Amino acid sequence: MAIPLIDLQAQYRAIQAEIWTALERVLASQHFILGPEVEAFEQEIAHYTRCTHAIGVSSGTDALLVALMAINLQPDEEVITTPYTFFATAGAIARLGARPVFVDIDPQTYTLDPAGIEAAITPRTRAIIPVHLYGQMADMDPILAIARAYRLYVIEDAAQALGADYRGCPAGSLGHLGCFSFYPTKNLGGIGDGGMVTTSDPELAERVRRLRNHGYGPQKYYNTLIGGNFRLDAIQAAVLRVKLRYLERWTGERQRNAARYRHLFATTGLIDREDTQEDHPKRAPLCLPYEAGYGRH
Repeated sequence: MAIPLIDLQAQYRAIQAEIWTALERVLASQHFILGPEVEAFEQEIAHYTRCTHAIGVSSGTDALLVALMAINLQPDEEVITTPYTFFATAGAIARLGARPVFVDIDPQTYTLDPAGIEAAITPRTRAIIPVHLYGQMADMDPILAIARAYRLYVIEDAAQALGADYRGCPAGSLGHLGCFSFYPTKNLGGIGDGGMVTTSDPELAERVRRLRNHGYGPQKYYNTLIGGNFRLDAIQAAVLRVKLRYLERWTGERQRNAARYRHLFATTGLIDREDTQEDHPKRAPLCLPYEAGYGRH
């Protein structure tokens, strides 16, 4: 039996009526880019992540890019991050002419190992981007302590971690800025591209808002910054608002399924122990020994 890696049909069937109602609301409003639907979704994400501000953008990649633009990252400056991530993390840095500096991962969590950060800092270092993977967060306390000591920005790549928390603090709320993706396969995914930047710094929030919309200032068509077209559309926001209401329930279902897999893998000897981390809201990473025969399954 072939089981697809991603199959969203059942999820959408369960909420189809609510999705259509949300889409009809957008069509009736005639606000297709930004507007009240996006503003409402931003408020809901700000509340969910316990941040003062959430700014909707066009993708998770653009969330990273506009966050780096908001801190005024300059060519030839450096940003410390992990090589074990999607290309967009390093790509956003390089796109601004800066240099990604890779620090290895902690093999237990697959996230940036704080023990390697200080050795990678140079006079050109401007920021650290820890990447939260599979719904589990990087070890943020030592990362934040290092950043404070060296006066560096921390930008959380939380594209895979909406709903995760670190010692009671939600993903996206610990750094200066948090970046989220709503690509369809994410645990909160739209029907196209979308992203969000979170922050509790009002000045950074204002810069992100201006940068996502060509650098517009308070006066229309008066550009105070060189920005871009990084705006979230209302259709994505409307669909995501519906799905956000179900996120906690879906997370609970994933956790129960993950616990079952851990138990079965442990009892068959495929893993040495049952992983006790059962709170991943997206995926549950399991490290299995390689055997050629397993590939058939």
